[in-house]
Amino acid sequence: MAGAAVYFVFFKSPVQDSPQLTEAPAAPESVYLPLTDLTGKEVAMDENKIAFVNVWATWCGPCNMEMPSIQTLYDKYKDHAKVAFYIISDEDAETVNPFIARKGYNLPFYQYAGPYPGALDGNAIPRTYIIYKGKILTQEIGASQWDRPEVIELIEKQLAEI
Repeated sequence: MAGAAVYFVFFKSPVQDSPQLTEAPAAPESVYLPLTDLTGKEVAMDENKIAFVNVWATWCGPCNMEMPSIQTLYDKYKDHAKVAFYIISDEDAETVNPFIARKGYNLPFYQYAGPYPGALDGNAIPRTYIIYKGKILTQEIGASQWDRPEVIELIEKQLAEI
């Protein structure tokens, strides 16, 4: 089933199409759950920051296609006090760490420490959310180009309102 979902997502939303950002419905439950970093240390998502949340896997082709643009977006905002990135995999550190090292990514990788909240749950990857103060500002299922102008405009607009 998961393989079929990835196949569908890959062809439905390839990186080169740069689909439009869609506003997500407000989440009735918290989207902030504890995470663990790849060393097992608990980390809390900061609801006072704009959170870029990406759920991915090392084996997922579309996930790998969008990762360079996530790295570019992260490089633009990594030092901004009001923006946080959470790149989340269900895979263990023994799988993720060699992948990161091989690809040279410098991103904050995490795992959820429990089940996904309903608003972020799904069986398709990659899936990405931009969240602020518990509200999902946008969500996208499938690979995307995350350093495109529409994404930067969305983040900048939200930063101007903080």
